Amino acid sequence: MTLTANRLSPAFAVSNTGYGQLRKTAPCGLILPVILALALPAAPTLGATATTTFAVSATVEAACSISAAALSFGTYTGATINATTTITATCTNTTPYSVGLNPGTSAGASVTTRKMTGPGSSTVAYALYSDPGHTLNWGQTVGVDTVSATGNGNPQSLTVYGQTAAGQLSTPGSYSDTITVTVTY
Repeated sequence: MTLTANRLSPAFAVSNTGYGQLRKTAPCGLILPVILALALPAAPTLGATATTTFAVSATVEAACSISAAALSFGTYTGATINATTTITATCTNTTPYSVGLNPGTSAGASVTTRKMTGPGSSTVAYALYSDPGHTLNWGQTVGVDTVSATGNGNPQSLTVYGQTAAGQLSTPGSYSDTITVTVTY
């Protein structure tokens, strides 16, 4: 005797095993959920609740980072040259900070008498200021000749105003110096 598949139920198939027995099979996708449903105990019904709280905390440390672009005076012809560059300070919100500029790397330089060095140790004197009028020398003593601000979490630009001295009789060639920028917070 042969029974047509899916006559008993669309979810099951029946077939003759050939030995006088009928075999009922289910599609593979139904076997595991059916077995799990039969094997697992029923979930208890919950009716009451209880609550609690827990604390969440963090400490934000003051932090700053700083970057600077190069300052180029171009070609010096003996006349005063004014040039600017930008220092960018990024400090955490409400963090007070000061930015200082060292004397540079030329021998005998100070924060008020900076020098670029060129051929044969010849120099070209220049100054760095924190104002466009070239009256506030930018040095490295916090609270005296540095630039102060308060961080807001975003990059803040500070302009450096450079000026060469006029009338210098320097040897022709390339001149350079390196200034170290320090942020104190």
